[in-house]
Parts: sequence; structure tokens; C-alpha cells
Amino acid sequence: MGTAIARGVLAVQARLRAAGNDNRLVRPRWHKARFAVRSHPFDNSRYNEYIGNMTRGIQAEIKQTKPFRSLEEEVFVALMRTADQLAWRGAEMLKQHGLSPTQYNALRILRGAGAKGLACSEIGERMINRDPDITRLVDRLERRGLVRRRREQKDRRVITTCITPAGLEALKALDRPIEEFHRHLLGHLGESRLHSLIRLLEAARKQER
Repeated sequence: MGTAIARGVLAVQARLRAAGNDNRLVRPRWHKARFAVRSHPFDNSRYNEYIGNMTRGIQAEIKQTKPFRSLEEEVFVALMRTADQLAWRGAEMLKQHGLSPTQYNALRILRGAGAKGLACSEIGERMINRDPDITRLVDRLERRGLVRRRREQKDRRVITTCITPAGLEALKALDRPIEEFHRHLLGHLGESRLHSLIRLLEAARKQER
């Protein structure tokens, strides 16, 4: 068998020499085509699009030319920017109903307190945004007939504030519009991402304490 193989090799070499291709390896036709495909330039259009999207965001939004010094700084600025935009939209919405965000917040707190009412200091502790002058805020609401004050019988020094029927009606008229407003602003995130966002924000607030 070895003699037969040797003769076959000699015969192939003789044919190659006759064809002028002495000792050169004969490659299949698909060889050039295969390497021709590899020689094509890499299509990086999607990669460039991805990188472009990454460079956009809060830095481009606030027209900041230099990169942030840390990831924490970028997140902080993004949170501040987001909170400001959401608060502005909320204020514009409430303005149509004759209330400011702090007035609306105080009325919601007093509605939750019920007939018992709350002292000014307790209202201040529950406010979403800290107001340096809760007394003046309550004064404005009282002049509009949305809340009323009373002195406690046991301790005349303590003055509590309660929401009035007019204040309850004002909140009731806002309940549905507020619900739709929140859904319009944040509903596109979906339930799963909203729950994740709540947990992340809670973790950030705990660190602040």
C-alpha cells in the first residue's frame, strides 16, 4: 500500500511540474472567497450609535463640556435635574387649581390627620419640601377657608390646625387629575422599574441620614 501511495504522490508532482506549478499547494476555489469576506472593513455603525447615546445624557442636557469628576457627582446632578423638572411640572399643574405645591402638600397632610388636626411643627415634619415658615403657609390657607385653627382645651398654648369641608372638597376635585398627572409623567417606566427606582431612592435617603 505504501508503494501505491508513493506512486500517486509522484504522479501528482509530475502533473504540477508540467503545469508550471511545481511544489505549490493547490487550494480550493472557496479559499480566496473566504478571505475576501474577512478583508471587508468591520461595520461599526451600530457601535458608533451606541457610543453616541452613551455620551448624551445629563452632561449634554446641561451643556457641560467637561466630564463629571465621579459617577456619584453625575448621579447627584441627574437627580437634582429630574427633581426640578418634575417639581416644575407639578407646580404648573397645581397653579391651574389655585394652589402651590406646599399648600397642596399641607392640605394632604391635614386630610390624613383627620378631625384631630396637627400642630404647625407636626405639619412641618411631614412636609415633602421643607418650608421655613409653616405658620405663614397655614395663615394663607386659613384666609381661603381651607383650614381652621383651634386651641386645645387641655393646653391653651397648643394650637392645632384642621382641614375644613372646603379644603376636603378642593382635594377631592384634585385627586383624579393628580393621579392622571403622575401616570403621564412616570407610567412609561413600567411597574418593575418604578419599584426598583423606589428602592434605590430609599437607599439614597437612608445614607443621607
